[in-house]
Amino acid sequence: MIDHLSTYATNFSATKEFYRSVFEPLGYTIQMEFVAEWNTDFPTQRMCAFGPSDRPIFWVIETQTPYTPRHIAFSAPTRATVEAFYDAGMKAGGMDNGKPGLRPMYHNHYFGAFLIDPDGNNIEAVCHHPES
Repeated sequence: MIDHLSTYATNFSATKEFYRSVFEPLGYTIQMEFVAEWNTDFPTQRMCAFGPSDRPIFWVIETQTPYTPRHIAFSAPTRATVEAFYDAGMKAGGMDNGKPGLRPMYHNHYFGAFLIDPDGNNIEAVCHHPES
């Protein structure tokens, strides 16, 4: 359903490095990065996109003013991957917003972890599969 989406960063470098860390366990890397020289209001605006090979899906776009925080959940293939996502995010300066664990209020196998990124967004990695 979603082709790509963006989040906005007032500290682009810190946010980019945070996402580089949390996406590593999920297998996503930077696919594209450039400066928006065409933006006459902010010609030094930086942006990058993460995703699987040749697929820029999750964009981090530099902004001069904060945006309203949002919630984004990333799919993880295993519960161990959810834990690795959480650990990487905490080491990269994220704030705990829910340690890895089952969330049975959603369904019996919902295993998620929640972090607050450098710009106040609530991000999550979730696995919907039973533990194997």
